[in-house]
Amino acid sequence: MPDDKKSHGLIDFEEMEEFVAEQRALRSASAQRKMSFSSNAHGDNYYSFKNKQNESVIMEGDGGDSGVGYGSSLDEKTAFNREKESRANQPDRFTFFSSELDSTIHAPEIRDLLCEGETFRELFRNGDGVWWLDCYNATEAEQKMLMKAFSVHPLTAEDIRVQETREKVELFKSYYFTCFRSFVQDKTSEEFMEPVNVYIIVFREGVLSFHFKPAPHSSNVRKRIRALRDYVALSSDWICYALIDDITDSFGPVIHDIEQETDAIEDAVFVARTDDHTLMLKQVGECRKKVMGLMRLLGGKADVIKGFAKRCNEQYSVTPRGEIGLYLGDIQDHIITMMSNLAHFEKMLSRSHSNYLAYLSVEAIQTNNRANEVLGKITTIATILVPLNLICGLFGMNVPVPGGHDGGDLYWFFGIVGAIVTFVIVSWVFAKRMKYM
Repeated sequence: MPDDKKSHGLIDFEEMEEFVAEQRALRSASAQRKMSFSSNAHGDNYYSFKNKQNESVIMEGDGGDSGVGYGSSLDEKTAFNREKESRANQPDRFTFFSSELDSTIHAPEIRDLLCEGETFRELFRNGDGVWWLDCYNATEAEQKMLMKAFSVHPLTAEDIRVQETREKVELFKSYYFTCFRSFVQDKTSEEFMEPVNVYIIVFREGVLSFHFKPAPHSSNVRKRIRALRDYVALSSDWICYALIDDITDSFGPVIHDIEQETDAIEDAVFVARTDDHTLMLKQVGECRKKVMGLMRLLGGKADVIKGFAKRCNEQYSVTPRGEIGLYLGDIQDHIITMMSNLAHFEKMLSRSHSNYLAYLSVEAIQTNNRANEVLGKITTIATILVPLNLICGLFGMNVPVPGGHDGGDLYWFFGIVGAIVTFVIVSWVFAKRMKYM
């Protein structure tokens, strides 16, 4: 067995065959494999059945009854429809790409990667060309089998099993291991911008990748391979670089949206109505939360890429060669630029937040001043009117008062009214001069 593994890129095909045989023994199911071009991961897929000669089965027997063959054809058609319906409800968890194949194979189970009668040795073309097996949400049993079949170190297996969140690049005897973080990019999902860990094991012959949440990076890289197949010397190192580059580029649209949102917030700080302060503060808070989340995701990437690029030399036998180091340097510059942009946006949002809080404080002070001014005027008017009520109350008592013995005499009435008017005028002028009104 060791000699056989060495001759085929350290892949233990027998281990994979035994695992598939155990799966088929526990659960008998027809192959549900579909194929698509490398540039198309979601559409134009079709079912591929290798055993085409069984489509028109005629049961052997005395006389060869043709009616039996017709019934078998109907049964196959019914089985195909049932298979198609069940296939639509199962996500594709395994994707196999090979430079020796013209199409990419998608399957919900690892055993479905094989056609009827096909082996993994034939699928991998005996290790010829560059292969890539992408695994989405693999079970512990599937992980254990793959780690054993590809001779993966226990430390790497443990990092993938516990879904290690720390980004890093580790070198081993026959491969190097990369852990890189992306995020959920569906803006309609409640998990938008939640971290997604992508684990990449890069051998000289191919790539083994794992992720446990939906991510478009594998599909994007296959599209890129399809578009650049005539211009790029495809290798496992290039696939690893393309995955890292696509993960890095996925931050670009979100950062662009944050830039526009930040500019809109900065412009709206001094024109927003006071009644909208709750909405504005919520918008500022959510935008700052996005910025801090992206900075947390991008924070360690530059150092990881820098250390990775330094190891791309002749001293390390498993690290990339040629121009991959230059490509990694370009990714590092891109990450540094995005980090500086996010830091700038955070400063803008912090300034806008402070300015808006100051604006609300000034508005509150001005409102209080206006209220105090109105209350002061009301107090002045009340101060003028209270003595007048006292005078009117004294002369309205049911007791003898001056001028009350002669009902026909109006001198006292006009005298009292004149005194009241004179008091009001004098008090108003005094309040104006003292700026009480």
